[in-house]
Amino acid sequence: MEVLKPPQLGQFVKILRGRDAGKYAVVVKVLDQRFVLVADGDKRKFDQSKKKNLLHLQLLDSISREVAESLQETGRVTNGKLRFALGKFLESVQTDAHEKGE
Repeated sequence: MEVLKPPQLGQFVKILRGRDAGKYAVVVKVLDQRFVLVADGDKRKFDQSKKKNLLHLQLLDSISREVAESLQETGRVTNGKLRFALGKFLESVQTDAHEKGE
């Protein structure tokens, strides 16, 4: 069994199961070893973040420093900041895929 690194605040995830499968979100709270709360700032606002099982998520290597710092300082993050961070992240993913010719 592979050892999973624990999720971190501000970490980008790809949702693998459920209604939002295929979408990307940001970890806004780590509940325990199995569950986190995720939000995207658009359909899934910070105040209505979704509890997700880690087995249903693909943890990505990128972490939004702005979101992580905001969460550590105030315990909250604005939906605008979530949207901005996700937009920037998805743009970089598409650019990388485009450069590799995928």
